[in-house]
Amino acid sequence: MPASDRLPRSVRIGYGSGSVATGAFGTVPGLMLLPYLTDSLGIAALLAGFIVFLPKAWDVILNPIAGRISDRTEDPRGPRRPWLLKAGLALAATFALLFAAPEMATWLEALWVLVVFLACASAYAFFQVPYVAMPAELTSSYDERTRLMTWRVALLAFTIMLAGATAPAIRDAVGGRDGYRVMGLAMAAIILVGVLSAYVGTRRAPVHAPLPGAGSLRDQLRIVATAHDFRWLLTCFVIQALATGCILAGVDYLASDVLGKDGATTILFVCFVGPALVLTPAWAAVGTRIGKKRGYTYASLILAAGALLIVSAQSVPAAAVYLAVGLVGVGYAGCQVFPMAMLPDAAAVDARRTGSNRAGVYTGVWTAAETLGLALGPGVFALVLAIGGYRSSTDGDVAQPDSALTAITLGISVLPAVLILLSLVWLRRYTLDAAEVDETVSA
Repeated sequence: MPASDRLPRSVRIGYGSGSVATGAFGTVPGLMLLPYLTDSLGIAALLAGFIVFLPKAWDVILNPIAGRISDRTEDPRGPRRPWLLKAGLALAATFALLFAAPEMATWLEALWVLVVFLACASAYAFFQVPYVAMPAELTSSYDERTRLMTWRVALLAFTIMLAGATAPAIRDAVGGRDGYRVMGLAMAAIILVGVLSAYVGTRRAPVHAPLPGAGSLRDQLRIVATAHDFRWLLTCFVIQALATGCILAGVDYLASDVLGKDGATTILFVCFVGPALVLTPAWAAVGTRIGKKRGYTYASLILAAGALLIVSAQSVPAAAVYLAVGLVGVGYAGCQVFPMAMLPDAAAVDARRTGSNRAGVYTGVWTAAETLGLALGPGVFALVLAIGGYRSSTDGDVAQPDSALTAITLGISVLPAVLILLSLVWLRRYTLDAAEVDETVSA
């Protein structure tokens, strides 16, 4: 790789630290919000699923708009960095309020969560979309984007483990609704650290952005829709986001209702994310050796196999379930590295061919679809709980029928495994490789 294509390590780390914010926000609501609604506020599972889903559905509309706005932003700091700071600070502030609903009528508590979560989702859109758009403008190298994603995914995995393990531990240590309030403040502080680190850490990052694409947002979306490789990759990724959303939503239920062990949620999260901390560089090396598409396929198959093994959770020792979740974590690491490295390839190829910067529109569509998948995951899992007859409560201390335990097990194992395997149908159609990307960049 030419020296001019390499990014300083400080820039890689600075950019990757933004995943501290995205990882905390992406993990904690998916893990804790549904149990908060059903087992603390006493809201029925179907209504709780709707509350979790609606703000994310709003992001599907907002994300492409946020991308287009950031494409057209003119600032000495670059088109993306100002949004990292402004939207990131708003995200931390609103997240601190999310789990802090005052005690009042149940419908007002539900409304509080819905409105505050909508505010969180809006702030997140204007942070996440510019953040994801940056790699296409930081380097023109196919392999350097993979190296950049290695730092991002490693820090993402660390944050998922930190937030996923400590959030339930803080809640349980304090207890009751106060436990959720303290947990929300702690996670907001983590988000703030990620926001400031990303903003400061990328201050010396090179930016090579073509002029913003001409035409309206609708025109830009129509052009992006004709990018076949992007469309196949996006479809694969959003289906996998749906599967991941189901897994995240089911972890706390699996730990408390199926395994019934104190601290099991934390252990499950360590098993899920721990392999990613170790294996993310290995997956990057695999991608360099055999290509991103093949690496993505192998990672997906490992993730699906691990999920299928969880189906035996009701009849095997807890240790066996932890091992299965660890295998899921091995696959999950690769399923984050490769698509995140393939997205800027598609955006950069388009920019080099046309001379127009649509990176924000590409990432706006991408994050909108990812958000939709992650939002549908808890909603679908809540539907599975309702079909299984799950019993909501205000203290979480209620015996669940066998049908509910079966629903929890299937919702976190067979359902996501089937979705992962289904996603590979679209991944097979993706054709961009190193030769085509480098040829386009050279041209």
